Amino acid sequence: MDEILRVQQLTKLLDGQPIVQDVSFVLYKGQKMAIAGETGSGKSSLLKMITGYIQPDSGQTLFKNKRVEGPLEKLLPGHPGIAYLSQYFELRNNYTVSEELSYTNQLSDAEADTIYHICQIGHLLQRRTNQLSGGEKQRIALARQLVKKPELLVLDEPFSNLDSIHKNTIKNVLHNITARLGITTLLVSHDAADVLSWADELLLMKDGKMIQQGKPEQVYNQPLNLYCAGLLGAYNLITNHNTAFTQLQQLNWLTGSFILRPEYLSLQLKNQEFVVEGKVAGILFLGSHYLVQVTVAGETLLSYCMATDLPAIGSVVRAGFSSGNIAFISE
Repeated sequence: MDEILRVQQLTKLLDGQPIVQDVSFVLYKGQKMAIAGETGSGKSSLLKMITGYIQPDSGQTLFKNKRVEGPLEKLLPGHPGIAYLSQYFELRNNYTVSEELSYTNQLSDAEADTIYHICQIGHLLQRRTNQLSGGEKQRIALARQLVKKPELLVLDEPFSNLDSIHKNTIKNVLHNITARLGITTLLVSHDAADVLSWADELLLMKDGKMIQQGKPEQVYNQPLNLYCAGLLGAYNLITNHNTAFTQLQQLNWLTGSFILRPEYLSLQLKNQEFVVEGKVAGILFLGSHYLVQVTVAGETLLSYCMATDLPAIGSVVRAGFSSGNIAFISE
Protein backbone atom coordinates (compact mmCIF):
# COMPACT_ATOMS: atom_id res chain seq x y z
CA MET A 1 0.00 0.00 0.00
CA ASP A 2 1.15 3.53 -0.76
CA GLU A 3 1.82 5.70 2.25
CA ILE A 4 0.00 9.05 2.16
CA LEU A 5 0.44 10.40 5.71
CA ARG A 6 3.11 9.83 8.33
CA VAL A 7 2.72 11.30 11.83
CA GLN A 8 5.97 11.34 13.79
CA GLN A 9 6.02 11.93 17.56
CA LEU A 10 3.64 14.89 17.51
CA THR A 11 3.56 16.72 20.84
CA LYS A 12 1.66 19.81 21.97
CA LEU A 13 2.01 21.54 25.33
CA LEU A 14 -0.50 23.73 27.16
CA ASP A 15 0.82 25.66 30.16
CA GLY A 16 3.82 23.34 30.16
CA GLN A 17 1.70 20.16 30.24
CA PRO A 18 1.32 17.85 27.22
CA ILE A 19 -2.16 17.67 25.71
CA VAL A 20 -0.79 15.51 22.89
CA GLN A 21 2.31 13.44 23.59
CA ASP A 22 4.56 11.55 21.15
CA VAL A 23 1.78 10.37 18.82
CA SER A 24 2.98 8.43 15.76
CA PHE A 25 1.15 6.45 13.07
CA VAL A 26 1.02 5.90 9.32
CA LEU A 27 -2.02 6.28 7.05
CA TYR A 28 -2.10 4.55 3.67
CA LYS A 29 -3.85 5.60 0.48
CA GLY A 30 -7.51 4.59 0.46
CA GLN A 31 -7.52 3.75 4.18
CA LYS A 32 -10.31 4.70 6.58
CA MET A 33 -8.81 5.50 9.98
CA ALA A 34 -10.69 6.60 13.09
CA ILE A 35 -9.22 8.06 16.27
CA ALA A 36 -11.42 7.72 19.34
CA GLY A 37 -11.15 8.75 22.97
CA GLU A 38 -13.00 10.49 25.75
CA THR A 39 -13.50 14.26 25.74
CA GLY A 40 -10.20 15.97 26.51
CA SER A 41 -8.02 13.10 25.28
CA GLY A 42 -6.30 15.32 22.71
CA LYS A 43 -8.03 14.10 19.55
CA SER A 44 -8.99 17.49 18.07
CA SER A 45 -5.62 19.05 18.90
CA LEU A 46 -3.94 16.13 17.15
CA LEU A 47 -6.04 16.64 14.02
CA LYS A 48 -5.28 20.36 13.93
CA MET A 49 -1.55 19.67 14.10
CA ILE A 50 -1.83 17.05 11.36
CA THR A 51 -3.68 19.47 9.06
CA GLY A 52 -1.49 22.49 9.79
CA TYR A 53 -3.91 24.53 11.93
CA ILE A 54 -1.94 24.19 15.18
CA GLN A 55 1.83 24.45 15.49
CA PRO A 56 3.31 21.35 17.18
CA ASP A 57 5.88 21.84 19.90
CA SER A 58 7.78 18.84 18.59
CA GLY A 59 7.41 16.14 15.99
CA GLN A 60 6.15 16.49 12.44
CA THR A 61 3.58 15.34 9.88
CA LEU A 62 4.53 14.28 6.38
CA PHE A 63 1.84 14.34 3.68
CA LYS A 64 3.07 12.55 0.56
CA ASN A 65 6.61 12.93 1.92
CA LYS A 66 6.26 16.70 2.30
CA ARG A 67 6.23 18.23 5.78
CA VAL A 68 2.97 19.92 6.82
CA GLU A 69 3.82 23.43 8.00
CA GLY A 70 2.08 24.99 10.99
CA PRO A 71 0.39 28.42 11.19
CA LEU A 72 3.57 30.05 12.51
CA GLU A 73 5.33 29.12 9.27
CA LYS A 74 2.82 30.28 6.65
CA LEU A 75 0.28 33.04 6.15
CA LEU A 76 -2.79 30.86 5.62
CA PRO A 77 -3.02 27.63 7.65
CA GLY A 78 -3.76 24.34 5.95
CA HIS A 79 -2.01 22.10 3.45
CA PRO A 80 -2.68 21.44 -0.27
CA GLY A 81 -4.46 18.16 -0.85
CA ILE A 82 -5.81 17.91 2.71
CA ALA A 83 -9.44 18.89 3.36
CA TYR A 84 -10.19 19.53 7.03
CA LEU A 85 -13.73 19.88 8.36
CA SER A 86 -13.81 21.20 11.92
CA GLN A 87 -16.69 20.45 14.25
CA TYR A 88 -17.11 24.24 14.42
CA PHE A 89 -17.59 24.79 10.66
CA GLU A 90 -19.49 27.83 9.41
CA LEU A 91 -21.45 28.66 6.26
CA ARG A 92 -21.84 32.19 4.96
CA ASN A 93 -25.26 33.69 5.71
CA ASN A 94 -27.80 34.64 3.05
CA TYR A 95 -26.06 32.76 0.23
CA THR A 96 -27.70 29.96 -1.67
CA VAL A 97 -26.14 26.56 -1.20
CA SER A 98 -25.13 26.57 -4.86
CA GLU A 99 -23.31 29.89 -4.40
CA GLU A 100 -21.59 28.65 -1.24
CA LEU A 101 -20.27 25.57 -3.04
CA SER A 102 -19.18 27.44 -6.17
CA TYR A 103 -16.41 29.32 -4.33
CA THR A 104 -14.38 26.14 -3.74
CA ASN A 105 -15.58 23.92 -6.60
CA GLN A 106 -12.78 22.47 -8.75
CA LEU A 107 -14.92 19.80 -10.41
CA SER A 108 -16.86 19.47 -13.65
CA ASP A 109 -20.63 19.76 -13.43
CA ALA A 110 -21.01 15.99 -13.65
CA GLU A 111 -18.38 15.37 -10.96
CA ALA A 112 -19.96 18.00 -8.69
CA ASP A 113 -23.40 16.45 -9.18
CA THR A 114 -21.97 13.12 -8.00
CA ILE A 115 -20.68 14.78 -4.82
CA TYR A 116 -24.04 16.47 -4.22
CA HIS A 117 -25.82 13.14 -4.67
CA ILE A 118 -23.47 11.31 -2.29
CA CYS A 119 -23.84 14.08 0.32
CA GLN A 120 -27.64 14.07 -0.17
CA ILE A 121 -27.84 17.83 -0.81
CA GLY A 122 -29.04 18.01 -4.44
CA HIS A 123 -32.47 19.17 -3.33
CA LEU A 124 -30.94 21.95 -1.20
CA LEU A 125 -28.90 23.78 -3.85
CA GLN A 126 -31.30 26.70 -4.28
CA ARG A 127 -32.06 27.06 -0.59
CA ARG A 128 -30.33 29.77 1.45
CA THR A 129 -27.85 28.75 4.10
CA ASN A 130 -29.90 30.35 6.91
CA GLN A 131 -32.83 28.07 6.02
CA LEU A 132 -31.02 24.82 6.77
CA SER A 133 -31.02 22.40 9.69
CA GLY A 134 -27.79 21.53 11.51
CA GLY A 135 -27.49 18.19 9.75
CA GLU A 136 -28.06 19.78 6.34
CA LYS A 137 -25.43 22.43 7.04
CA GLN A 138 -22.92 19.75 7.98
CA ARG A 139 -23.46 17.80 4.75
CA ILE A 140 -23.05 21.01 2.75
CA ALA A 141 -19.85 21.88 4.61
CA LEU A 142 -18.63 18.36 3.83
CA ALA A 143 -19.50 18.75 0.13
CA ARG A 144 -17.67 22.10 0.15
CA GLN A 145 -14.51 20.23 1.16
CA LEU A 146 -15.00 17.42 -1.33
CA VAL A 147 -15.38 19.68 -4.38
CA LYS A 148 -11.79 20.83 -3.73
CA LYS A 149 -10.67 17.37 -4.98
CA PRO A 150 -8.73 16.49 -1.79
CA GLU A 151 -6.51 13.43 -1.53
CA LEU A 152 -7.07 13.25 2.23
CA LEU A 153 -10.31 14.09 4.04
CA VAL A 154 -9.98 14.87 7.76
CA LEU A 155 -13.12 15.14 9.91
CA ASP A 156 -13.37 16.35 13.50
CA GLU A 157 -16.33 14.81 15.40
CA PRO A 158 -18.68 14.48 12.39
CA PHE A 159 -21.36 12.78 14.53
CA SER A 160 -21.48 15.24 17.42
CA ASN A 161 -24.51 17.45 18.06
CA LEU A 162 -26.69 15.42 15.69
CA ASP A 163 -29.93 13.64 16.47
CA SER A 164 -30.18 9.96 15.60
CA ILE A 165 -31.78 10.59 12.19
CA HIS A 166 -29.09 13.03 11.02
CA LYS A 167 -26.35 10.89 12.59
CA ASN A 168 -27.47 7.89 10.54
CA THR A 169 -27.61 10.09 7.44
CA ILE A 170 -24.04 11.34 7.86
CA LYS A 171 -22.88 7.76 8.52
CA ASN A 172 -24.41 6.69 5.21
CA VAL A 173 -22.77 9.68 3.50
CA LEU A 174 -19.34 8.72 4.86
CA HIS A 175 -19.77 5.11 3.78
CA ASN A 176 -20.63 6.28 0.27
CA ILE A 177 -17.77 8.78 0.14
CA THR A 178 -15.19 6.12 0.89
CA ALA A 179 -16.88 3.38 -1.16
CA ARG A 180 -17.60 5.41 -4.30
CA LEU A 181 -14.88 8.06 -4.26
CA GLY A 182 -12.10 6.10 -2.58
CA ILE A 183 -10.82 9.15 -0.70
CA THR A 184 -8.42 8.44 2.14
CA THR A 185 -10.23 9.51 5.30
CA LEU A 186 -9.18 10.26 8.87
CA LEU A 187 -11.72 11.19 11.52
CA VAL A 188 -12.02 11.53 15.27
CA SER A 189 -14.98 10.68 17.48
CA HIS A 190 -15.53 10.59 21.24
CA ASP A 191 -17.82 7.58 20.70
CA ALA A 192 -15.85 4.71 19.18
CA ALA A 193 -19.06 2.73 18.63
CA ASP A 194 -19.97 5.25 15.92
CA VAL A 195 -17.00 4.21 13.77
CA LEU A 196 -16.72 0.46 14.35
CA SER A 197 -18.61 -0.40 11.17
CA TRP A 198 -16.82 2.26 9.09
CA ALA A 199 -13.12 2.26 9.99
CA ASP A 200 -10.59 -0.30 8.82
CA GLU A 201 -8.06 0.97 11.39
CA LEU A 202 -8.88 2.24 14.88
CA LEU A 203 -6.67 4.24 17.25
CA LEU A 204 -7.62 4.94 20.86
CA MET A 205 -6.33 7.94 22.83
CA LYS A 206 -6.21 8.83 26.50
CA ASP A 207 -4.58 11.83 28.18
CA GLY A 208 -2.93 12.87 24.93
CA LYS A 209 -1.33 9.48 24.27
CA MET A 210 -2.12 6.79 21.72
CA ILE A 211 -2.75 3.69 23.81
CA GLN A 212 -4.07 1.07 21.37
CA GLN A 213 -4.17 0.64 17.61
CA GLY A 214 -5.52 -2.13 15.41
CA LYS A 215 -8.39 -3.43 13.32
CA PRO A 216 -11.76 -2.53 14.88
CA GLU A 217 -12.59 -6.20 15.49
CA GLN A 218 -9.28 -6.79 17.26
CA VAL A 219 -9.50 -3.67 19.43
CA TYR A 220 -13.14 -4.44 20.30
CA ASN A 221 -12.52 -8.07 21.24
CA GLN A 222 -9.06 -7.67 22.80
CA PRO A 223 -9.04 -4.26 24.52
CA LEU A 224 -5.81 -3.29 26.23
CA ASN A 225 -7.48 -2.16 29.45
CA LEU A 226 -10.83 -1.17 30.97
CA TYR A 227 -10.69 2.30 29.39
CA CYS A 228 -10.37 0.82 25.90
CA ALA A 229 -13.09 -1.73 26.64
CA GLY A 230 -15.51 0.94 27.84
CA LEU A 231 -14.98 3.16 24.80
CA LEU A 232 -16.26 0.42 22.53
CA GLY A 233 -19.35 -0.73 24.41
CA ALA A 234 -20.72 -2.79 27.27
CA TYR A 235 -18.58 -5.50 28.84
CA ASN A 236 -18.40 -7.94 31.72
CA LEU A 237 -15.43 -7.60 34.06
CA ILE A 238 -14.74 -10.79 35.98
CA THR A 239 -12.02 -10.95 38.60
CA ASN A 240 -10.05 -14.01 39.62
CA HIS A 241 -11.55 -13.65 43.11
CA ASN A 242 -14.99 -14.80 41.92
CA THR A 243 -15.33 -18.41 43.07
CA ALA A 244 -17.86 -19.18 40.33
CA PHE A 245 -15.06 -19.01 37.77
CA THR A 246 -12.49 -21.29 39.41
CA GLN A 247 -12.60 -23.52 36.32
CA LEU A 248 -10.72 -20.76 34.50
CA GLN A 249 -7.63 -21.71 36.49
CA GLN A 250 -6.90 -24.23 33.76
CA LEU A 251 -6.10 -21.21 31.55
CA ASN A 252 -3.32 -20.22 34.00
CA TRP A 253 -5.45 -17.31 35.12
CA LEU A 254 -3.26 -16.51 38.09
CA THR A 255 -3.48 -12.71 38.25
CA GLY A 256 -5.63 -10.03 36.75
CA SER A 257 -9.17 -10.09 35.40
CA PHE A 258 -10.87 -10.74 32.11
CA ILE A 259 -13.27 -8.93 29.79
CA LEU A 260 -16.22 -10.70 28.17
CA ARG A 261 -18.58 -8.84 25.84
CA PRO A 262 -22.31 -9.44 26.51
CA GLU A 263 -22.89 -11.04 23.10
CA TYR A 264 -20.41 -13.78 24.00
CA LEU A 265 -22.19 -14.78 27.23
CA SER A 266 -24.82 -17.23 26.08
CA LEU A 267 -27.88 -18.33 28.01
CA GLN A 268 -28.56 -20.92 25.33
CA LEU A 269 -25.89 -23.50 26.10
CA LYS A 270 -24.49 -24.97 22.93
CA ASN A 271 -20.98 -26.42 23.15
CA GLN A 272 -19.85 -23.78 25.64
CA GLU A 273 -16.44 -24.27 27.19
CA PHE A 274 -17.20 -22.69 30.56
CA VAL A 275 -20.55 -22.64 32.35
CA VAL A 276 -21.74 -20.80 35.48
CA GLU A 277 -25.08 -20.69 37.25
CA GLY A 278 -26.86 -17.49 38.21
CA LYS A 279 -30.19 -15.76 38.71
CA VAL A 280 -31.83 -13.30 36.30
CA ALA A 281 -31.93 -9.94 38.09
CA GLY A 282 -33.26 -7.69 35.33
CA ILE A 283 -34.13 -7.39 31.66
CA LEU A 284 -33.76 -4.20 29.59
CA PHE A 285 -35.30 -3.69 26.15
CA LEU A 286 -32.75 -2.20 23.70
CA GLY A 287 -34.79 -2.22 20.51
CA SER A 288 -33.38 -5.02 18.36
CA HIS A 289 -32.52 -7.16 21.40
CA TYR A 290 -32.66 -7.36 25.21
CA LEU A 291 -29.95 -6.92 27.83
CA VAL A 292 -30.30 -9.61 30.51
CA GLN A 293 -28.66 -9.01 33.88
CA VAL A 294 -27.57 -12.22 35.60
CA THR A 295 -26.23 -12.30 39.17
CA VAL A 296 -23.41 -14.83 39.56
CA ALA A 297 -21.68 -15.17 42.95
CA GLY A 298 -22.42 -11.57 43.81
CA GLU A 299 -21.41 -10.10 40.44
CA THR A 300 -23.79 -8.89 37.74
CA LEU A 301 -23.08 -10.24 34.28
CA LEU A 302 -24.65 -8.94 31.06
CA SER A 303 -25.95 -11.03 28.19
CA TYR A 304 -27.67 -9.99 24.96
CA CYS A 305 -30.74 -12.05 24.09
CA MET A 306 -33.47 -12.09 21.47
CA ALA A 307 -37.10 -12.13 22.52
CA THR A 308 -37.42 -15.80 21.55
CA ASP A 309 -34.66 -16.75 24.01
CA LEU A 310 -35.69 -14.49 26.89
CA PRO A 311 -35.67 -16.02 30.41
CA ALA A 312 -37.98 -14.86 33.21
CA ILE A 313 -36.81 -12.44 35.88
CA GLY A 314 -35.91 -14.40 39.02
CA SER A 315 -35.29 -17.63 37.14
CA VAL A 316 -32.09 -19.61 37.54
CA VAL A 317 -30.08 -19.83 34.33
CA ARG A 318 -26.83 -21.36 33.20
CA ALA A 319 -24.54 -18.95 31.33
CA GLY A 320 -21.69 -20.15 29.16
CA PHE A 321 -18.83 -18.79 27.10
CA SER A 322 -15.67 -19.88 25.30
CA SER A 323 -12.08 -19.01 26.16
CA GLY A 324 -11.59 -17.61 22.66
CA ASN A 325 -14.00 -14.77 23.46
CA ILE A 326 -12.32 -13.45 26.60
CA ALA A 327 -9.63 -10.80 26.89
CA PHE A 328 -7.30 -10.81 29.87
CA ILE A 329 -6.62 -7.54 31.66
CA SER A 330 -3.53 -7.33 33.87
CA GLU A 331 -3.94 -5.64 37.24
